[in-house]
Amino acid sequence: MKMRTEHDSMGEINVPVDALYGAQTQRAINNFPISGQPLPAAFISAVALLKAACAQANGELNRLAAHKSAAIISAAEAVMAGKYPDAFPIDVYQTGSGTSTNMNVNEVLAHLAAAQLGTPVSANDDVNMGQSSNDVIPSALHLSAALALSRQLLPALLELEQAMLSKGEQLQHQVKTGRTHLMDAMPLRFDQELGGWATQVRYASHRLNGLQSRLQQLALGGTAIGTGINADPRQAQLACDYLNRATGLNFCPAEDYFYSLSCQDTAVELSGQLKTLAVALMKIANDLRWMNSGPLTGLSEIQLPALQPGSSIMPGKVNPVIPEAVAMVAAQIIGLDTANTVAGQSGNFQLNVMLPLVANNLLTMTQLLSKSAPLLAEAIGGFTVNQAHIDENLAKNPILVTALNPVIGYENAAKIAKQAYQEQRPILEVAQEHTDIPLEELRKLLDPAALTR
Repeated sequence: MKMRTEHDSMGEINVPVDALYGAQTQRAINNFPISGQPLPAAFISAVALLKAACAQANGELNRLAAHKSAAIISAAEAVMAGKYPDAFPIDVYQTGSGTSTNMNVNEVLAHLAAAQLGTPVSANDDVNMGQSSNDVIPSALHLSAALALSRQLLPALLELEQAMLSKGEQLQHQVKTGRTHLMDAMPLRFDQELGGWATQVRYASHRLNGLQSRLQQLALGGTAIGTGINADPRQAQLACDYLNRATGLNFCPAEDYFYSLSCQDTAVELSGQLKTLAVALMKIANDLRWMNSGPLTGLSEIQLPALQPGSSIMPGKVNPVIPEAVAMVAAQIIGLDTANTVAGQSGNFQLNVMLPLVANNLLTMTQLLSKSAPLLAEAIGGFTVNQAHIDENLAKNPILVTALNPVIGYENAAKIAKQAYQEQRPILEVAQEHTDIPLEELRKLLDPAALTR
């Protein structure tokens, strides 16, 4: 490989001749050959957007020459457009402040801007003007997460909620056996069951929306430790104005820079809400798996869309692959939340030092959920109901006798239920034998549809 010589404050180092990055990036590549996994493109894009915002602000403040400001913004826009994906190879598992990634972006933007202008552009003095890795990386974490929520996850959850409500409306007159402890319970309608799921998803969306105001507060302007050294005090607000024009969101400088640099409480809060959503989706996915179980010896209440052969040895077997995939996503997210919980404790004095891990995990969690929700919506929208089988079992459900408690008492009702279960007979027949309640009144009392209201 052909190399060129670059230098930084530590001396000279060889860099691939066609690399857009410089010395500090190369040192990080050499230092962290750990996972081979770079930070997500969405995070790099967020750092580039922050660099453009700061270049615009420093240009307006006459701290950065207008031609350099314009060239840095142009370079950042190219990075955000995904033109140079190979220029950002640094491993997720790097210095805990994310300094390596901040300098990686600084060096690439400086290189691109210099090529455009034909004159030198400094990664530190120009691109990083009025900034520190310590405020840029936490800000990029918040920025990338806020964008992922607003543009990906929240729309996906709305799609899922609407699919549940729409399916419920289609099935609002179809009654099935309810279950508690996986055992037969009182009847309910499909729209009631699906409506419960929809409420879980809607409340998850509300909780995620509720933390956006904290997520959209940025550490930018705090620089090294929160005092704002080397930054014009007006820079952060001007940069946020640029971000708001670019994104349509409402970013602002943090209320307390010492808070926003030293801890990642908002990120941990977001992680916890993503975990809560994952728990909800796992519950829903497992309900679907149970309802679909069979087709002969399971519950067999519904039939999910057949998407692929389910076995390499058992012909004709079809499995609930989408709910299974969603359940695995949920398990992964629960694990990532644990990592974020540990990382959130690593705010030693004035800086959290597990920022790349948290940023990577939050974006991974958000993407997994954003991709899973529409697949689950499609599965829910596509399932069919085995109503004849449901009705047959519903008629034999001994728990229907609960409706007779106020008329004949709990113990007498229990005797009827036990006999109906032992003899596998409809509860109506046994109740007719053991009570003097007229048949028509019994039919009304034991009508499963009436018992759902």
